[in-house]
Amino acid sequence: MTEVIRVVLADDQHLVRSAFAMLITATPHMEVVGEACHGGEAVELARTARADVVVMDIRMPRLDGIEATRRIASDEDLAGVKVLVLTTYDTDEHIIEALRAGASGFLVKDTRPQDLLDAIRTVAAGEALLSPGPTARLIERVLRHPPSTVPATGRPGALGELSPREREVLTLVARGLNNTEIADALVLSPLTAKTHVSRIMGKLGARDRAQLVVLAYESGLIVPGGSGGA
Repeated sequence: MTEVIRVVLADDQHLVRSAFAMLITATPHMEVVGEACHGGEAVELARTARADVVVMDIRMPRLDGIEATRRIASDEDLAGVKVLVLTTYDTDEHIIEALRAGASGFLVKDTRPQDLLDAIRTVAAGEALLSPGPTARLIERVLRHPPSTVPATGRPGALGELSPREREVLTLVARGLNNTEIADALVLSPLTAKTHVSRIMGKLGARDRAQLVVLAYESGLIVPGGSGGA
């Protein structure tokens, strides 16, 4: 990626923002275009600073990171803005709410500097920061008993719009596979796998792969703790 990635940092802790800002500013092809201490500022900066990625803390005063993410994801004028949420612990069950709200992935705050930079590049490129490891386990655990106060994004009936092949692809997306891994598993070209994923997102009205993962679990295509599939 040769274009500069424009990043907004949203965290109520000044020291955290400063540390992240120093790291990002020192990295080629990235720049910090704004810092927010609460969710309302983050939403406004996403718009006025023409951000590509908002690195969003979940717990902030006045407007938390989940609601700020929801507002960004639901604003058509901010359709190109990606949100990477931060949490103190990888067991934070608010993460699934952030994914439902439209976040493209999450990181714990004590992550390695290089992992943060890689994550920003990943979501800026339009990919979800999901893997078969901790993220998948978190989604399984939380969706096994989803909180009743959180509206489901999944639309079970919508899966009827998918072809058998698309359902296979969605199952693999939900397991955390990227396009190359999906292609290998189904003996397809990576381009064909990418095309299938794009069509699935269009049919299901999903913003990105992270929402596809949540939808696959909520619709019953993938059963938490089971092999899944249809």
